[in-house]
Amino acid sequence: MTDAANAPEDATRAATGHAIEIAGLRKTYGGDGKTPPKEALKGIDLTIPTGSIFGLLGPNGAGKSTMINIMAGLVRKSAGRVRIWGFDQDVNPRQSRAAIGVMPQELNLDPFFSPADALEVQAGLYGVPKAQRDTRGILDLVGLSDKADAYARTLSGGMRRRLLLAKALVHHPQVLVLDEPTAGVDIELRQMLWRNVRRLNAERGMTIILTTHYLEEAQEMCDEIAIVNHGELVIRDRTENLLNRLDGKTLVITPEDPVGDIDLPPGVERETRPDGSLALTYSRGKVSAAELLAAVNAAGVSIRDVRTEEADLEDVFVYLTHDG
Repeated sequence: MTDAANAPEDATRAATGHAIEIAGLRKTYGGDGKTPPKEALKGIDLTIPTGSIFGLLGPNGAGKSTMINIMAGLVRKSAGRVRIWGFDQDVNPRQSRAAIGVMPQELNLDPFFSPADALEVQAGLYGVPKAQRDTRGILDLVGLSDKADAYARTLSGGMRRRLLLAKALVHHPQVLVLDEPTAGVDIELRQMLWRNVRRLNAERGMTIILTTHYLEEAQEMCDEIAIVNHGELVIRDRTENLLNRLDGKTLVITPEDPVGDIDLPPGVERETRPDGSLALTYSRGKVSAAELLAAVNAAGVSIRDVRTEEADLEDVFVYLTHDG
């Protein structure tokens, strides 16, 4: 690609500030006579900011994998528009595919290739000139330098996942998709992966899209999160705003002695837990912790310890995707 060919699309991306732009995205899988057609995506509109770490969450079957496969050029959409790094998939399919790298969930590796060979083959498939390849540097980044020439079949499960990440980076993509990257891996590998992701984001400005069922990871890593369910976008917001959507908070008091009656403000739920602690759940918009502590002190309760509990991303996720 020449600079002239890149310029209009790069200018579009720079103007919008979006690494990914999805509009009216639909995908229907055809039936086979016994099974009716399935509408996996029902008109998704979504933009992902350049340089962000973005979470794409949803229950199994929500449509996440279909979206990722469409972005990667592996599945044909039924309708809608997808732009990756400013390149419209329908107008510039080769450039849009080159702008994105995907670390898949499945361990799809050739057991007879070494990691170095696997990266060289992958680079060749993307048309990366030999002078622009960085096989050894990428293997060093993912902690596989000492296994560069070993057969892939001899690698542990964690090492194979590192190799999947390395393969996703060989063509220097501007957008990296991590599809359930830490499923079934140990804590050490998980920490190594997140260090590398933060490094790619901070040093190279790479846009990261993460799908995961470990919601604490998304809460810790992601600037923004979109939740999809039944092929529709349920919500998209900054992570802290999502956490604030559930304004319930719990004040947990460990008393010196059993607690009797307390004159609590309206709407406060009281629970005595098995360990003897007193849990007072309240709406932050209606009651303050200071009011609750004042009521507890007025009842003559002697407090040994006090702490608060707030909603986490799992609570928000269940609340927004619950079908009941």
